[in-house]
Amino acid sequence: MNISKKNPKNILLIVKYPDPILRQKAKKIKNPLAEEVQTLIPLMIETMRQNQGVGLAAPQIGKSLQLFVVDKENGQATYVFINPKITACSREKNKEVEGCLSIPNKILPVERYETITVRYLNEKGEKSKLKARGFLARAIQHELDHLNGILILDHQ
Repeated sequence: MNISKKNPKNILLIVKYPDPILRQKAKKIKNPLAEEVQTLIPLMIETMRQNQGVGLAAPQIGKSLQLFVVDKENGQATYVFINPKITACSREKNKEVEGCLSIPNKILPVERYETITVRYLNEKGEKSKLKARGFLARAIQHELDHLNGILILDHQ
């Protein structure tokens, strides 16, 4: 695991563009309760928060796994998405600017669905479903793009 020298206990190094892992399709997680996955989750949450992010995908820390975390809008809790899949989306889209921890100092307009429904496994390995709208829907779509090797640069 790539741990930052700044805080070796809790912070992972964030992979920066053009690292090839950011362009790969992440591998499905067979066992969400595996030690590697369960160890990564709190480290990813802490890394995201320490870097003032609202989401972080496993490829951004050098792991080809279908896993990402997203802070709830109040920042008090975090969603954990394992093997996520969007199953429904609204017709309505909107264009807003987004940044990315893997592409520092770049803010770009990206069109996203206003409302989505996503199915996933949570951190306990339980099947879950979430209907998200607005900022949360945008964050989930951004992180899901990372699992498919898509970056905000590709939306231009």
